[in-house]
Amino acid sequence: MAGTTITVSGMTCEHCVSSVKEEVGEIPGVTAVEVDLGSGRVDITSDGPVPADRLAAAIDEAGYTISG
Repeated sequence: MAGTTITVSGMTCEHCVSSVKEEVGEIPGVTAVEVDLGSGRVDITSDGPVPADRLAAAIDEAGYTISG
C-alpha cells in the first residue's frame, strides 16, 4: 500500500469533489480517494506509487490543477 497527498486548486462544490474522485479513482492501482473541499487536499491510497504524470493528467481531465 502506498499513500499520496496532493492539493488541488479550483474546486468549489461537491460536484468538483466527485469529478476529482472519479478521475483519480480510474488510475490503475488506486484503491481509495478522499477529497477535502475546504483545503483542496486529496489523499490517495494505492497498491503502489502513482506516477506523477498520470495523477496530473487525471486532475487535468477533471478540470482542475495540482497546486505546488
